[in-house]
Amino acid sequence: MSFDSGPLDRYLSAACGDDPAMAADLRKAFADSARELADLLRRARCDANWEMAALRLKSLAATFGIIPLIELAEAAMAGAPGDPAALRAINRAIDEIA
Repeated sequence: MSFDSGPLDRYLSAACGDDPAMAADLRKAFADSARELADLLRRARCDANWEMAALRLKSLAATFGIIPLIELAEAAMAGAPGDPAALRAINRAIDEIA
């Protein structure tokens, strides 16, 4: 799945205007938050924790209109907790954002 950073770039541009340093800081904050949620997914030991972490990741991605990450979070919610393929895909998408 290829990542389209267009929606995030548009949100950052609207929020930061012509301040590239602030946009970079906000992009990093977004990526850091997404990584924390991916780590919560990795550490989830029950269905409820897995689902809650995936739901929070979906919500974060939806805030910025990042459809591929939304879809990955939904797939994780629909799949088995601890699914290594889902975790790899989510981490790969987050790495492409940063």
